[in-house]
Amino acid sequence: MYCPDHFAEHRIEVLRELMTSHPLATLVTLDAGQPEANHIPLVTHAREDGSTVLRGHIARANPLWQTHPAEAEALAIFQGAQCYVAPAWYPSKEAHGKVVPTWNYMVVHARGPLHIIHDRDWLRQHLAALTDAHEESMAQPWHVSDAPADFIEKLLAAVVGVEIPVHTLQGKWKISQNRPPADRAGVAQGLQQTGMHDDMVRAMQKG
Repeated sequence: MYCPDHFAEHRIEVLRELMTSHPLATLVTLDAGQPEANHIPLVTHAREDGSTVLRGHIARANPLWQTHPAEAEALAIFQGAQCYVAPAWYPSKEAHGKVVPTWNYMVVHARGPLHIIHDRDWLRQHLAALTDAHEESMAQPWHVSDAPADFIEKLLAAVVGVEIPVHTLQGKWKISQNRPPADRAGVAQGLQQTGMHDDMVRAMQKG
């Protein structure tokens, strides 16, 4: 990913927060030497040694788990807040007119070898963790144990697990850092007026 230094985000806690809050990743693998993309939610785990591992699952009918070369690196792309930036939001438009539209966005690229997992206990624990993470804010959280055991067993047979020990994390926060402070403030104000991009406004205000 092309990433000038002023757009680079290196703080591991910031990268993990985006991955956790936007878990639907684009998982890029190889199929006969050609890139293949699947879209699956991945759970981000921080290990005690400081490393990161991603865990997810796919349908057993999905050929990904058979076609991606063993131990070859996979790429998981997590897309955070993103928005169009209008030139009218820049005060410098009135000063000299030398402005153009652009797009702001926050994204994380995670790379590592793709491990395929068939173990039922691993799958059951993963599905419970994935579900609990997204059900905790519900008024009546649903748990895997709420469904009949034989039903869950049939579903477990229809999926395979994927695990990626992350070797490389790269974050790009393109949030108008290349603009003068007045222009950055103008973009934040313009976004606030749309009422649709609170995550981007908060990121810009943090700096």
